[in-house]
Amino acid sequence: MTIPNIITIGRLILVPVVIVMIMQQRWAAAFVLFVVAGISDAVDGFIARRFDMRSEFGAYIDPIADKALLVSIYVTLAIVGAIPSWLAIIVVSRDVMIVAAVLLSWVMSRPVEIKPLLVSKLNTGAQIAFAAFALAANAFGAELAGFEEVAMLLVATLTVASAGAYLGGWLRHMGG
Repeated sequence: MTIPNIITIGRLILVPVVIVMIMQQRWAAAFVLFVVAGISDAVDGFIARRFDMRSEFGAYIDPIADKALLVSIYVTLAIVGAIPSWLAIIVVSRDVMIVAAVLLSWVMSRPVEIKPLLVSKLNTGAQIAFAAFALAANAFGAELAGFEEVAMLLVATLTVASAGAYLGGWLRHMGG
């Protein structure tokens, strides 16, 4: 068990705590814990690369922890009415589609390697930034006129574009 893996497991443990904070409308605590989780993601990645502590377990658990946090936050924010349900549905649907495609290709003995695409990295950054904004808006009353609508459209657009890019790659892989 490497230090980066321990940090990642800590991030996974934070997921239900952040969810409880949102459900209890303890917005400042939810925001701080979300920021801590985000920083831990950067720190574990840095340590793994800098000190050559990469592991197969880490390669699997890190993206699982990231997705668990983001998907949980979007679903919970939608449940409490902090973001529109349609946005959470788009975010969750993309991840469900990717997981289903990977599982199906594995079941069909044609495993597909998922490599992060530029649009996917931009999507993740936009999703994280918007989740942080939604938490901060509720915690600190931060509001920028018109920003929320533009940010939601950006997240939705990047999420759909990322899903399309992965789907296209998967279809080429499965058809080839």
